[in-house]
Amino acid sequence: MKAMILNEYGENSVFEYTQVEKPTLKPGHVLIKIAASSINTVDTMIRQMGSDLPLSPAAPAILGMDFAGTIESVDETVEGFSVGDDVYGCVGGLADLQGTLAEYVVADVQLIAHKPKNLSIKEAAALPLVAITAYEGLTRAGVSKGQKVLVHGGAGGVGHIAIQLANYFGAEVYATGGTDEQLEVIKQLNATPINYKTETVEQYVEKYTNNAGFDVVFDSVGGPNLLNSFNAAALNGHIATTVSLCEIDLTTAHFKGLSLHVVFMLIPMLHNYKREIHGNILSKLAQISEAGNLNPIVDERSFSLQQVGEAHAHLQSGKAIGKVVVKN
Repeated sequence: MKAMILNEYGENSVFEYTQVEKPTLKPGHVLIKIAASSINTVDTMIRQMGSDLPLSPAAPAILGMDFAGTIESVDETVEGFSVGDDVYGCVGGLADLQGTLAEYVVADVQLIAHKPKNLSIKEAAALPLVAITAYEGLTRAGVSKGQKVLVHGGAGGVGHIAIQLANYFGAEVYATGGTDEQLEVIKQLNATPINYKTETVEQYVEKYTNNAGFDVVFDSVGGPNLLNSFNAAALNGHIATTVSLCEIDLTTAHFKGLSLHVVFMLIPMLHNYKREIHGNILSKLAQISEAGNLNPIVDERSFSLQQVGEAHAHLQSGKAIGKVVVKN
């Protein structure tokens, strides 16, 4: 099969379009013909950092985690999936799991689900990693009807999904952005936009919560921004974050009695730990999408499999709006 291979890691690493051996079935897996794969920030981190990240596959490697495609063959032990089914998921591109920047992938059925019928192939490929992340963060934080939820980075890959899911759960949603374009995206997603460059945390907490704070803060920015999340949260509130690789003062979190939920959605893939949870979440997300409550934003630029290097550069440029997707 054709695949994009990364022979070495580093800032100047280059993908090579080449022929590799087609993967073979194994118990509990299906062979999928990939139609599209989306690019995530973690993909660019692996490409640049390589062995400095413990989750990076050994080079030469096939990267790519998300996909949408069609099942071509099914192991005899598999139930619930058949040849010809359109499916989507987040299945590889790290450790010893082959990535999705290829014509085919053999995937653990616990990590996939049937593709949402209302979404295009590109839209479905855009969802898995960011949507599972958003769903896990919000549900672990216990988001419920009537709560006030703040999403940091509301126009980003994870953030724009978190807004939609928080709305689905019945919350009153607010989100931060730093440009007119980002704020307009947030507004179109039925959240109240907050310009973090012109309003301080204290100002928007007073304006929108009468100084009580937000019940839940979903922080897709993380790092030093966690201090802003602590300050924005209500007493006994919840913080969910995707970025906590930092040293930070927890004093405010302590005196406000906050709960911090760290979301690292790659754990089931890396450790073969409760993988069925991801499949179940993907099935639920498909239902939410088919009911009209979840629609990923896909960047308007189109990339072929051979242009994956350009796709990585576009994501890293900060100019992408929504998810960057590569089509086979």
